[in-house]
Amino acid sequence: MALLLVTLAGLFTWSAWVAIRHFRDDAVAMGRLYSGVFAGLNNPEPSGAVDALLKLGEEIRRAGIPLVVTDTSGQVTAAANLPFDSGLDDPRVAAFAAQLDRQNPPIIEPGVGTLHFGVVPAEQQVVGMGVLQALIVVVVFAVGLSAYRSGLASQRDRLWVAMAREAAHQMGTPLMSLQGWIEQLRSQATPPAALADHLTDDAERLTRVAQRFERIGHPVRREPIDLAAMARAVSDYFQPRLPRLANAIRLTVELDGAETVVRGDPILLEWALESLVRNSIDALKGREGRITLRVGQEANAGTIRVVDDGPGIPSELRRRVFEAGITTKSSGWGIGLALARRVVEDSHGGELVLEAPERGASFLIRLPLHAT
Repeated sequence: MALLLVTLAGLFTWSAWVAIRHFRDDAVAMGRLYSGVFAGLNNPEPSGAVDALLKLGEEIRRAGIPLVVTDTSGQVTAAANLPFDSGLDDPRVAAFAAQLDRQNPPIIEPGVGTLHFGVVPAEQQVVGMGVLQALIVVVVFAVGLSAYRSGLASQRDRLWVAMAREAAHQMGTPLMSLQGWIEQLRSQATPPAALADHLTDDAERLTRVAQRFERIGHPVRREPIDLAAMARAVSDYFQPRLPRLANAIRLTVELDGAETVVRGDPILLEWALESLVRNSIDALKGREGRITLRVGQEANAGTIRVVDDGPGIPSELRRRVFEAGITTKSSGWGIGLALARRVVEDSHGGELVLEAPERGASFLIRLPLHAT
């Protein structure tokens, strides 16, 4: 990349220098031609016009314009700037005159002769500049392509790192919970009630986390899913793992009474809902608060709202909150909400939006109802 940028800078500098030199030399040559003509026209001496013509011819030769003059019979009478050294009677001069005629139409003066002339050297420089500009375009394209590929590689690297961190984060909750149950077993002679159920839940949770990452890249399953049952299952899992003493967090489920069934992959949708609940728990960390899962129906769609009374989403992040890498947590990678939106919208044709409540945050999942 650095080499391409240095090459591009060099080509631009070279192009600018060639252009400046071309226009400077062209201005000097034209100035000499005009000054010679005006000097001859304003010279009162009889020989002034002849001298002016001689100087004009000299300037033409100096400009490097190849030319051949022939009389009315086709005999060469004068030549300048030939690509070879020879006399006027050399057959190559007549052949060169024909070659010049293919470059530019000759100037015919009846009764006097014909002027055969070629390409001005400055024109050749302009052609070279065109080639140089084309080369610059190629280098610019190469720089852009290299930057694009580098950006893709960097994005893939960040995604893989974020996915690894998300997997560790997903497994962190049940592992910490298991450690807590083990400590209780060690510290108490009699195991606490329902301990076996909690241990089973955490073991199943680890299995489901593994299944979630296995589903990435595979076709999405289409099964009937009761959103109310899914919301209760997520709530039941988090309930014993929420803080209850200092800065207690309450998690409740509210239903509108109607059966809400959608069609999709239960493991992936549960993953998306848990990501939203965990986001609310993280937002309430260090303070008391309430999280509510509201299940209902709106416009032929099943809905789940995850509402909390935490600090809410900063206004400068609201439009980008679902982008990977956007987070308000110092230790987060900002991939949970991005994965949740991908599961809901890309995999299930639904919608995940951030609403604007007066206090806290509210995320709405909207999924097409399952036709029974």
